[in-house]
Amino acid sequence: MTEIHKGLAGVVVDTTAVSKVNPDTNSLLYRGYPVQELAAACSFEQVAWLLWHGSMPTDDELAGFLARSVGLRSLPPLVVDVIDALPMSAHPMDVVRTAVSALGAADPAAEDSSPAAEQAKAESLFSVLPAVVAYAQRRRRGESIVPPRDDLGYAENFLWMTFGSLPLEVMIDAFRVSLVLYAEHSFNASTFTARVVTSTLSDMHSAVTAAIGALKGPLHGGANEAVLGVFAEIGTDGSADEVGARANAWLEDALASKRKIMGFGHRVYKRGDSRVPTMHEALVRVATSVGRPDVLVLYDALADAMSLAKGIEPNLDYPSGPAYDLMGFDTDLFTPIFVAARVVGWTAHVMEQRASNSLIRPLSEYDGPGERHLG
Repeated sequence: MTEIHKGLAGVVVDTTAVSKVNPDTNSLLYRGYPVQELAAACSFEQVAWLLWHGSMPTDDELAGFLARSVGLRSLPPLVVDVIDALPMSAHPMDVVRTAVSALGAADPAAEDSSPAAEQAKAESLFSVLPAVVAYAQRRRRGESIVPPRDDLGYAENFLWMTFGSLPLEVMIDAFRVSLVLYAEHSFNASTFTARVVTSTLSDMHSAVTAAIGALKGPLHGGANEAVLGVFAEIGTDGSADEVGARANAWLEDALASKRKIMGFGHRVYKRGDSRVPTMHEALVRVATSVGRPDVLVLYDALADAMSLAKGIEPNLDYPSGPAYDLMGFDTDLFTPIFVAARVVGWTAHVMEQRASNSLIRPLSEYDGPGERHLG
């Protein structure tokens, strides 16, 4: 009997130099650097360059990249028209997926898979996705497009285009931290999807479009949205003891009904998601700055209850969801933000796959009816 690895759990399918989880330190490493160190000291642009090229950029390399990126931030009119043709009820992930597909269809170098062309596509997607995500929120609020600014960094400009103003510096920095933490995570479902598509020698935009489809699922990227739904069900009103009691009661009921608890657990980490402490610190700074300690009380109450009941710790989606909510993002924009960050990792993997390609085509064990015939 063939051994079946459902979900490819435990199966090593290829090598990668982009990232890994170091089991000795339980740290996620980007090209060898612990992500918490990068989040503490680097801009998102520096991290993008690192993931694409394998080393931190020199001053000249970073300046050149920033100059190119600033010129690619605006939404092309064709993409605006495509987005405007979608119903207002469309989920922002559907908007982003459709926009990326439109960008690929309009790219004159779509079929050029040379290293230089692939790098140019990666930089273009990195630069324009904030405008796509920002417009996905603004159009549903009846607001017009906010043009990008060339005097702002990536995180600041993203927030500027979304809200039409710049928030407190603590918000900007927390947002930057979240982007760095979400940028890459080895062979997760969406990244593997992008590599599968690339392995057929399809184009980069097709690979990224497919990855967005994989990320939309609540078992992957949609978890940060689901965390806000849980918080809303439990509620933050009352004393810490009252919130704790409700959190415990909610969790007991959810576990009894075998409900999936979003924002907790991770297939890769055995001692807790190493990105959580960094994002939790950012959440604390944001909640404190806007006078919302109640959010932190609920956060701690549910995390403590889950740890006590099941021994399962939060993953990155648990602190990022409340942080994005406090920043003013609509809940269903959380996963599109994930897209804007993870596109760096996706494109790094697309280029790595193409550089040493082999068609990804696993086998399956048939368990249907035996051979039979008509008549």
